[in-house]
Amino acid sequence: MPPAPLPLSNRSLRTTDSPISFFIQKAIETPGIISFAAGLVDAETLPAADVATAVADIMADPAAARAALQYGSTQGLPALREKVLRHVCDADGIAPRDLNLTADDVVLTTGSQQILYILGEVLFDPGDIVITEAPSYFVYHDCLTSHGADVRAVPMDSGGMDLDALDALLARLAETGDLKRVKLIYTVDYFQNPTGLSLTADRRPRLVEIAKKYSTTHRILILEDAAYRELRYDGPDLPSVKRYDPANEFVVYTSTFSKPCSPGLKTGYSILPRDLVTPVCNLKGSHDFGSSNLAQHILNRLMETGAYHRHVETLQRAYRLKRDAMVKALGSEFANWPGVKWTVPGGGLYVWLTFPSYIDTGKDGPLIGRAVDAGVLYVPGQFGHVPDAAGVVPKNEVRLSFGVATPEQILEGVRRLRRACRGLER
Repeated sequence: MPPAPLPLSNRSLRTTDSPISFFIQKAIETPGIISFAAGLVDAETLPAADVATAVADIMADPAAARAALQYGSTQGLPALREKVLRHVCDADGIAPRDLNLTADDVVLTTGSQQILYILGEVLFDPGDIVITEAPSYFVYHDCLTSHGADVRAVPMDSGGMDLDALDALLARLAETGDLKRVKLIYTVDYFQNPTGLSLTADRRPRLVEIAKKYSTTHRILILEDAAYRELRYDGPDLPSVKRYDPANEFVVYTSTFSKPCSPGLKTGYSILPRDLVTPVCNLKGSHDFGSSNLAQHILNRLMETGAYHRHVETLQRAYRLKRDAMVKALGSEFANWPGVKWTVPGGGLYVWLTFPSYIDTGKDGPLIGRAVDAGVLYVPGQFGHVPDAAGVVPKNEVRLSFGVATPEQILEGVRRLRRACRGLER
């Protein structure tokens, strides 16, 4: 007799495996394949020696060792929270007091992904509206689906999120009486995953003004995901959106040590409006009572000694070479195909490749299988889009990550992708 059915929660039933899992598994199972799929970091540049030194220094001091090996607080190590706050404010050329900030407004998490999820628990009821870019970070879309959020998207152009389109969407929602359901505007504003585009300097203060404009009955928050900010290869650092929130009311700034340091240390940080800190920490306490205390002590030591900042400079040099290799290869292999275009990111890990509309790059389209047969993996761009009213998403786009492959592998991988396309162009 079969066992009785297991009644799962609605949240569990809404939650599915991320589409990136297939591509990670395919890369593991296929010897010789070149993966432009998962946004993993370059293994050769991981700071093994710096972390070894930090751990040795901590363990050589009995008091420091005991502090690092003990439980920490839910909100995170105070010394690291202080350093994180100064680090972000220094990048913006301001003092914490200019934004009404203290270290009490900083929460350390198990990667930035944890705060993305916990904020949903704090803010969303099923049916609440979250506005994202189109395309956007598809793993966060999975998180929003788990929470039962109604995801709306506004297009991007070369300057990032189209703020005229955002304003128009919010105006329509106000007209239909749905503005009360809008809780959050989400932007990956530095070298976006998946497009590599950044929100231009002039749009950053305007984004805050739009959120304020439509916060008529309740506050609409902006979630600024700055995970790739420090992986900058060209041009000056842009001011954060948080920089234009002087009362610390409208913008959640979140970032991570995973991309600019080590994903194995799995530590993220957020600067929150003060009235969000307690509910976030209350829910985080139910998750884990606090993220890895040892990892926080290691990161604190890396920032204290300057090793962290030196490592970021090393990464910038290494990834710049990879970015240049990918852009050069695309120019060499695809320049003679009218209608094919790609972004040239000033930082981050991603190039966004757009084909003519008749090329189906989707998970069920012809190109993905041909690419695997040719020995190269990409992420279909459709994953970054929210279906429109007719259930349609663009299926002629590709996300290419240059994080893992060597410059030589990047050149070969793009050649393989071009071979996979032969016979499909018109």
